[in-house]
This record gives sequence, C-alpha cells and structure tokens, in this order.
Amino acid sequence: MKTYSKQQLALRNGQDRPEIWIAFEGIIYDVSHSKLWRNGKHYEHWAGQDLTEELEDAPHSSKVFERLNAVGKLENL
Repeated sequence: MKTYSKQQLALRNGQDRPEIWIAFEGIIYDVSHSKLWRNGKHYEHWAGQDLTEELEDAPHSSKVFERLNAVGKLENL
C-alpha cells in the first residue's frame, strides 16, 4: 500500500483535487463517491485530514471504515 504525507492527504479535500480522502488510524480512505462527503465536508468534519481523534464525538463507531476503500497509509513523521 502506498504511503502519503499529511500534505498529500490535505490536497484531497474535495476542493483542490477531485479525490476526497480521509485518514483514520494511519489508513487513508477514499470517500469521493460517498453522498455523506459532498464537497469534502461531512457534518462539521472536513476531508483531507486525519479524523482519528474526532471519532470520539461521532454518532457511529469505527466500523464505518470497514465499508470504505483504503487507498494508502498515512506517513508517520
């Protein structure tokens, strides 16, 4: 699986490029085709970033990531 930097992830925010990606626990997921992530926004969350810490406030569990397509790993710096 390819590794991407936080800067590369940030470009996939639904505004700068057509891809819409999010990261969770070091894995990057493509949510480009999700109706819940139109224009790179999902409620008060924005695409192009690591959402691991934000899951605590979500009304769902981490199981939602099992349905998403993993496209890479987030680079550890």
